[in-house]
Amino acid sequence: MTFNLTPASAAYFGGIIQATGALVVGRKLYDFTNGWGGQHPLGVHTVVLTHRPLEDNEHFTFCSEGIEKAIEIAQAKAGDKGVGLNSGEVARQAIDAGLVDEIFLDLVPVILGGGTPFFAPGKGYELEGPLSVIESTSVTHLRYKVKYGDAASQGE
Repeated sequence: MTFNLTPASAAYFGGIIQATGALVVGRKLYDFTNGWGGQHPLGVHTVVLTHRPLEDNEHFTFCSEGIEKAIEIAQAKAGDKGVGLNSGEVARQAIDAGLVDEIFLDLVPVILGGGTPFFAPGKGYELEGPLSVIESTSVTHLRYKVKYGDAASQGE
């Protein structure tokens, strides 16, 4: 996979890649990419949250025990690095379960017209920040801290 990035976006994504030790993705993305040909492009262990597990291998673990277990497995594989989540249903489940520390958003001026809502209303969390804003050509990279429970409802 090859793509071109501006220097600002390259530095941003390079930092994310260096900090990421494992991923959690959904089965829909895994199937859509045909399992990335056997290994995720980032080269890190990938946990696939699914109701239809396949056989685990050195690059993929298939978890049908829920988002909490999928993230637990990914954290063990990540070691001292972070766990990345693909957006959509997997990220929403993790946010709803209180398992997300930060959200990285890449704001691109394209109207897609649909998809899975990222933020569910009324779940007792809010975003603090942005903690960082990196402007590049045609994209703005944003990072927010997720606050849960009483601190979120009181605006602390």
